[in-house]
Amino acid sequence: MKQSFLALVVVAIWLGLWQLSAEMRWVSPVFLPSPIASAQSLVAGLSHGTLTGWTLSTIGRMFNGWVLACAIGMVLGAVIGISPALRGWLNPTLEVLRPLPASAMMPVFIGLLGFTPHMILAVIAFGALWPVLLSTMHGFANIEPRLVEVGRLLGLSRAAFIFKIGLPSALPDALAGMRLALTVSLILAVVGEMLTAQPGLGRAILFAARSFKSADLFAGVMVLGLIGFSCNALLAAIERRALAWQQTR
Repeated sequence: MKQSFLALVVVAIWLGLWQLSAEMRWVSPVFLPSPIASAQSLVAGLSHGTLTGWTLSTIGRMFNGWVLACAIGMVLGAVIGISPALRGWLNPTLEVLRPLPASAMMPVFIGLLGFTPHMILAVIAFGALWPVLLSTMHGFANIEPRLVEVGRLLGLSRAAFIFKIGLPSALPDALAGMRLALTVSLILAVVGEMLTAQPGLGRAILFAARSFKSADLFAGVMVLGLIGFSCNALLAAIERRALAWQQTR
């Protein structure tokens, strides 16, 4: 409770400094509107403008790319993580691909798929794949040896071992990777919309910046912050519920 109160105090201080700098015109209002003006633009956009539709478009792209990345990352992470031989064969390739920024790969995806929604989906899935894949691999690769021995004594098949023993053991790592991947998905969805001019918050923010509508720009940024905060809080709650069995051990 005390920590939440202190967090709200810090937010209030930042808002106060923002309002003060706007009133004192330390920065031109063309570039830095007041928080009140930004909030008014946000309310107007959600109530009467197209901001709601753009927000839903961005959330949809983010979610679709994230789900695709999680599905591929979980499957590949389990298969590679459970097999020392596969890890040895594929680790050099993964180490080459892992550091590549997804935004730097956009020209490649544009060349393959053009300025289409499918290109944005592919970029999001590529960028969000790595946190899920690597964390799931780590979880499966570090299963308690005694659990591996139990699986052998029970005569479990590879698939049965993955679902009955491996997945519960690797789930904390996988969920941590999924939370990180969701943030990456939101960032890449916005960048992709800026580049392709697809409907969404990315295009709205870019057009507001080009038109010097700073209040609209900050309203879009505020929506992005709220999306990121809400999604992270939701996944954190799901993670606590999914891993509640660990608290009883």
